[in-house]
Amino acid sequence: MDRLDRMQLFVRVVERCSFTAAAADLGLGRSTATEAIKQLEVDVGARLLERTTRHVRPTLDGQAFYERCRSILSDVDHAENVFRDARPRGLLRIDANVLLTRTFLLPRLPEFLALHPLIDIHFGQGDRLVDLVREGVDCVIRAGDLTDSGMIARRLATITEVTCASPGYIETHGMPMSPDDLEGHVMVGFISSRTGEVIPLELMVGGKAREFVLPCRVTANHSDTTHDMAKLGLGLVQAPRYRLQQDLKAGRLVEVLKDYPPSPTPLSALYPQNRHLAPRLRVFLNWLVTIFAEAEL
Repeated sequence: MDRLDRMQLFVRVVERCSFTAAAADLGLGRSTATEAIKQLEVDVGARLLERTTRHVRPTLDGQAFYERCRSILSDVDHAENVFRDARPRGLLRIDANVLLTRTFLLPRLPEFLALHPLIDIHFGQGDRLVDLVREGVDCVIRAGDLTDSGMIARRLATITEVTCASPGYIETHGMPMSPDDLEGHVMVGFISSRTGEVIPLELMVGGKAREFVLPCRVTANHSDTTHDMAKLGLGLVQAPRYRLQQDLKAGRLVEVLKDYPPSPTPLSALYPQNRHLAPRLRVFLNWLVTIFAEAEL
């Protein structure tokens, strides 16, 4: 391995907190990776990593060296892209909600792959929080207001939300016509992965968003499960219209409080801060913007 290869490996070890994971990412054996880092420490003249039985983390010198390596590697990558075949290439690791992926991305994915034959894509699926750098993820697609995560956020769209219940629930509890009618009603509780708390219902009242937390006998931390619970008549539920659209058309769910809709939810792509955006991620982000500009949300 030359010096740049060792620097790339070192950066990956720091970001993955693991020799094994970093070596696997780069197609190396663990022993090869270990020897390469030892040689790098000899070249630099400082101990760069602290190793325990469970974790690897940079020393103070290692953290400073890591920042310089990232800058140097980014410059090298940018310079090479300017002069070589500029076609985007490599593996993209994307994390997005399952239904959102199936509804909006997969139908158009063949055209993206045809346009960019040198790009491969791996989709991770879930609603959980993802550590992009440590888990080696290039980009996550998330709905909702974003806290300051140190990531760059690119707005893709705003999603229309609706409040619904099953016909059986309405028959038992009655149809609420305004927020004042919510006394005696219950909700299906969706547990936020960020806070661990039930997300309140949100209704626009007099031009302002108000939150309502109703009693809930059932809760879940996955949107597919809360959707199914609502169809079983276990409470009011609030979700993106695209998620509930088929059940609304089929009469399995009924929209309630139409005059008090939730505010739209922003949809964004988040990716790590880098001085130069990898070409494969740049074209993917541009494609996402096109996809959601044409989508019915």
